This record gives sequence, C-alpha cells and structure tokens, in this order.
Amino acid sequence: RDRAAGRTLCGPHRVDLVARYRARDMAAAQCSTGEQKALLISVILANARALAALSGAPPILLLDEVAAHLDAGRRAALYDEVCALGSQAFMTGTGAELFSGLSGRAQVFGLGEAAGQSTIAEGEGAG
Repeated sequence: RDRAAGRTLCGPHRVDLVARYRARDMAAAQCSTGEQKALLISVILANARALAALSGAPPILLLDEVAAHLDAGRRAALYDEVCALGSQAFMTGTGAELFSGLSGRAQVFGLGEAAGQSTIAEGEGAG
C-alpha cells in the first residue's frame, strides 16, 4: 500500500488526532476552518497550562498565523488566555489589525521590505 501511495501510510511517525467539537456535537474534521483552528489552539493552550503547572513556569509560545480564521470574539479570548498564562508568546500574522486586541498588553513589531532590505518597525502601527 505504501508503494502504491508513494508515501508511508501508517507507522509510529503518524499522529492522527480525532476530536469532537462538543458545542456542536460533531467531529472536528467536519467543523469550519475557524472552529478547527479554535480547537487546535485550545489543545495548545491546555498543554501550556499543564506544562506551567508541572514546571512552575509557563512555556514560551510560538504561534504562527494564530489569528487567521478566528473571529473577533475568539481572537479576544485567545489573547486574554495567553496574557493570563503569563507566557512569553511570539505571534505572527499578516495584518497588524488582527492583533489590535492586544493593545497595551504586547510589544508589536512589523516586518517589511524597502529598497531590497528587510525592515523592522516597532509600535502599535507597525506592520
């Protein structure tokens, strides 16, 4: 089967997580992209809380495109949860407006390009 598929289909390297979205009583695979993203983030944050409880210090979080596909309410809840955790978090996104809910609670940097050189701007309007 592996040869026909051109890849390894089963084995210890596979991590297939099956989850249900309790609020709508449906498999996560059938949820919208935003709902799936929210479920995944909840697993990551639960793991971060468990690590903080075990070690006494919150882990550093690296969250790439974390705000994509989340509505404003879910973004606000995410930012509140990350801040409550007390973790140092690096979050990336394609627009500074996605992180407006962190105003006054985060240091913001915008990356860009000018004349073939990478630029970094700091501040609320960065990006």
